[in-house]
Amino acid sequence: MTIAATATDYQLAFELAPIGLVLSRHRIMLDCNAAVCEMFGASREQLVGQSFRLLYPSADEYERIGERLVPILNAKGHYVDDRLMKRVDGRFKDQLFWCHVTGRALEREDPHAAGIWSFEDLSARRPFKADLTAREREVAALVLEGLTAKEIGKVLGISPRTVEIYRARLLRKYQAGSSVELVQKLAGI
Repeated sequence: MTIAATATDYQLAFELAPIGLVLSRHRIMLDCNAAVCEMFGASREQLVGQSFRLLYPSADEYERIGERLVPILNAKGHYVDDRLMKRVDGRFKDQLFWCHVTGRALEREDPHAAGIWSFEDLSARRPFKADLTAREREVAALVLEGLTAKEIGKVLGISPRTVEIYRARLLRKYQAGSSVELVQKLAGI
């Protein structure tokens, strides 16, 4: 097999991967595959060269998640979470949906310098139902991971009592009688 054939094979694998893939540099999308375009309802031209900010529900969430993942990427070299993302264009423009995001920093000491990210649309298993604030979305994602109020507070830089207030709001919005029921409703079970 020639080097040219190998490069073509890698490009084809990237393009046809069953999950969304994005190559980034300093949180700018350098390239993406067809699955990302379909998931976010955008063309490659609408995404390549753009900031990941385009895919977040708010600028605040973009900034907070960006700050939160730096120490994790520095320590582990990779990052994983479930979060709400936003569709870009088409008939579902601005629609929020749950997305499983995995990233790998190519330079651990400067994790935003270069990376590869995968995106998996979870909306078929976990539909987004309630109108949530940015902070409620963050708390909901961490509740789904099974974190306690104290652990969530540490991750988000807020007090456990404040986390409990947000959890109470989520219980009300999802009409859940307990934390277990809330997790089931958030997970779409």
